[in-house]
Amino acid sequence: MAGLIDPLVTTAWLAEHLGDVDVRVVDATLPLVGQPGRGRDSYDAGHILGAVFFDINAIADPDTDLPHMLPLPAPFAQAAGALGLDRKATIVVYDAHGIYSAPRVWWTLRVMAYPRVFVLDGGLKAWRAEGRPLETAEIAPKPVEVEPAFDWRLVADLGHVGDVLANGHAEVVDARSAARFTGEAPEPRATLRSGHMPGALNLPFNLVVNNDGTLKPVAELKAAFAHVDLHKPIVTTCGSGVTASVLALALARLGRFDVAVYDGSWTEWGGRPDTAVVTGA
Repeated sequence: MAGLIDPLVTTAWLAEHLGDVDVRVVDATLPLVGQPGRGRDSYDAGHILGAVFFDINAIADPDTDLPHMLPLPAPFAQAAGALGLDRKATIVVYDAHGIYSAPRVWWTLRVMAYPRVFVLDGGLKAWRAEGRPLETAEIAPKPVEVEPAFDWRLVADLGHVGDVLANGHAEVVDARSAARFTGEAPEPRATLRSGHMPGALNLPFNLVVNNDGTLKPVAELKAAFAHVDLHKPIVTTCGSGVTASVLALALARLGRFDVAVYDGSWTEWGGRPDTAVVTGA
């Protein structure tokens, strides 16, 4: 893995290195918005050999009503240690949809100071399509000691987002659909206002992912982000911080590993009475 700068690995690479002692595989499946079931349902039905399940909704801050917010460093370290996720390992994260929720765990691990984290390009969707082996048995990882750590540079909160929108020092890019961004479509969470943050830009996350679930190549990503000033600091946002991480992954493929994700995203911003919301393009 030395010298690898792409934040993704291929299914062929993972198949070749699956037995390496320093490689850990993480299933980070989360159901699509409005889809029934749990991510563990997919894991139990069949996962990549040796993969542990990272429950995005469980490894989260329990003291907030906002969905799957980052936990504090100490409880995260305990949870990651129980999953056998050593910081010395090369960690490959995937989900069942291709590229959807895996980037959220890729980002989370990087926030928690894991230096060698990658997303499986195409995820379980590609792995299955290639006829590669799966297993259904629950993995019992060997626990490891993990020291708490946190990189605040990769996280944006309400105050930070409000500041950068007011002063224009950073680009805020919203991964929600165009109809949700403009306010033409209602939010899936009924209590939220419709529209977007004043000054935010829109790039629906599906525009950076191919139909087969792989991330688009560099040239197409550059075209997708043509309306974003890539020389500025960037904050990505979405409904609850999941697909914002897809945009962060895409920007990492363009060399921007310093992108911050707004953890609370629209669930926080659109659910408050004291934040500005606009509609239209």
